Amino acid sequence: MTLIAHISDVHLSPLPAIRISQLLNKRATGYLNWRLKRGDRMSVDSLEQLMLHMQRMNPDFIALTGDLINLGLPDEIRAAHEWLQWLAPAERLCISPGNHDAYVRTALPEAIEVYGKYMSGETLDSEAFPFVRRVNEVAIISCSSAVATPPFIAAGYFDKAQADRLARILKLMGDAGYFRIIMIHHPPCRDVEVRPQAQLFGADRFRKVVYAQGAELILHGHTHNSSIHQIEGPKKPVPVIGVASASSQIGSHQAPARYNLFQIHKPGDEWSCTMREYGFQRLGEEIVQRMQLRVH
Repeated sequence: MTLIAHISDVHLSPLPAIRISQLLNKRATGYLNWRLKRGDRMSVDSLEQLMLHMQRMNPDFIALTGDLINLGLPDEIRAAHEWLQWLAPAERLCISPGNHDAYVRTALPEAIEVYGKYMSGETLDSEAFPFVRRVNEVAIISCSSAVATPPFIAAGYFDKAQADRLARILKLMGDAGYFRIIMIHHPPCRDVEVRPQAQLFGADRFRKVVYAQGAELILHGHTHNSSIHQIEGPKKPVPVIGVASASSQIGSHQAPARYNLFQIHKPGDEWSCTMREYGFQRLGEEIVQRMQLRVH
C-alpha cells in the first residue's frame, strides 16, 4: 500500500522585506493585492497546524501542486526551500509549479535551481517537465503549467512539446504497470469554473494526451477550493481532484485549509484508491476528516 498526500497553494507568508526596485514589474499589482486582500485570507497558523496533522499521517510521498510563494522574490524562494526541508525530505516530496511560482520571468528558473531535488526527477531529455518520481507501485508525473504573464492574468499554458513528452511517459509508466498520477497546477477539465484570465491554455491538448494514453489520477490546485471532476480516458473516465489552499484562513470566503490523502494498492488485478480529505471546517478550529471517497 502507498499513501500519497496532496497539498496546494501554500502561499507562504509573511512576505519578506521588498525593495522598491523589485516592484517595477508585475509584482507591484501583486503586492497591492496581497496587502488589500490575499494576505488576510492566508494564515501561517492554519498552515502549520494542517502540515503537522499531515506529517502525523506519515504519507509515503507529498504532491504539491504549485503556488508555494507569492511574488517570485528571491528571498521568498529561499524561505520556501527552508520550509520544504522542514516539511519532508526531497525524496518524499515534489512540486508542480503554479503561476505564482513563475510570477516574473526569472522566478521559475531560480526556483528550479534553489529547490533542486524537490522540483526534479526522471525525465526523457534535458527539459525539466514533465518529470517522474516512482514511489513503490505509484508513478507521480509532475507537469508545469507555470508561465510568466502580464498583470491581472493568472493563466497557465501547456504546450505541444510538453504534451508529447507526457504522452511518452504515460505510455512507459502504463506499460510498466504503475498507478499513474499526473500533477498540474491549473485545472485541466472543462467543469472547473475559473475566470477566463486564470484558465489553462492548452487544456484540450492535455485532455487529448490523457484520452490517448490513460492515467489513474490527476491532481491540481489553483482554485483554492476542493473539487472532484473527471476527464475521458481510453477505457474509463480519469478522476481529476482539486484541493483547497493549504493556508486558507478560517472564516474567509474560500474553503478553509485542507489536504487530501490517497491510499493506493492493488489487491488483485484492479487498482484500489481511496481518498480522504482532512482540514478545517468553516466553523471551529479543529482539523477533521471531512469526507472519504473511493476513487478506484
